[in-house]
Amino acid sequence: MEIIPVNIPLLKSMLSLATVIEAKDPYTGGHTWRVSRYARLLAEDIGLTPDEVFIVHFSSLMHDIGKVSIPDPILNKEGKLTSVEYDIVKKHPETGWSLVREHPLGVLALDIVRSHHERYDGLGYPRGLAGNQISLFARIAAIADAFDAMTSARPYRLGMPAETAYQLIAQDSGKQFDPILVDTFLDLGRRGELDHILGHSSEERLLHTCAACGPIIVVPANWKSGEQVICPKCLGNYDVHPDRGDFEVVWDKSINHTWVPQPDTATVNEVTYYAPRELQLPSNIHYFNVSLS
Repeated sequence: MEIIPVNIPLLKSMLSLATVIEAKDPYTGGHTWRVSRYARLLAEDIGLTPDEVFIVHFSSLMHDIGKVSIPDPILNKEGKLTSVEYDIVKKHPETGWSLVREHPLGVLALDIVRSHHERYDGLGYPRGLAGNQISLFARIAAIADAFDAMTSARPYRLGMPAETAYQLIAQDSGKQFDPILVDTFLDLGRRGELDHILGHSSEERLLHTCAACGPIIVVPANWKSGEQVICPKCLGNYDVHPDRGDFEVVWDKSINHTWVPQPDTATVNEVTYYAPRELQLPSNIHYFNVSLS
């Protein structure tokens, strides 16, 4: 076993960077938060240790850090990507891996960052790994990431109902996804364990809808009465009003052209608050090629 100290300021620096990169894509508000929560619940339900569950949670927040390399016109394209554009998108796991591998805590995130688009049948990317060649952590994140992509709005479509997404994941059991993990994830869904995450951007914060752009407006967890939020797509200013335990957002007819992406400080602080000060891990942390069977 290997003991890895967790430097909290360094942890916070990684998470802050990842949340800023997510904010760069207007259609992924809350995506990494939701993926990390789905993945955490799945990791807990299959019986991983608390240290392993933390790594899955933290790494899932980091999984799309490589998207910093994708040009905005491709990231926000409303139509179908060309083969060249898709090849550029497919480079983000390797880009993310190259970004985090030299960071003192990067070893914790390498598996999920690099391998969350691998497929159980070997037809994924970037390395075409199959079955247990893919780390258990990455197999968990792959299901969480796909489920959130299906149920969230994108530039080219609205999110689908959760039941439809569950059916599609079940159809890809043993193909795109680990079949044992699929069974556990679907059971979590049947028990309603995922409902409080679906459509949210943080704990008890639903995504809100811009009339022009769809359900992509995030109300920060630390929002205070009288503050505004901005649609990250059209940059419209929205007034936020408390409404029976939730919020109502109303466009004030103005545009904020000076808006720039900001880190999600609430999520960063939440993760770092509960982070262990050291992690006890297997010596082969770079690989975690663990089987559930």
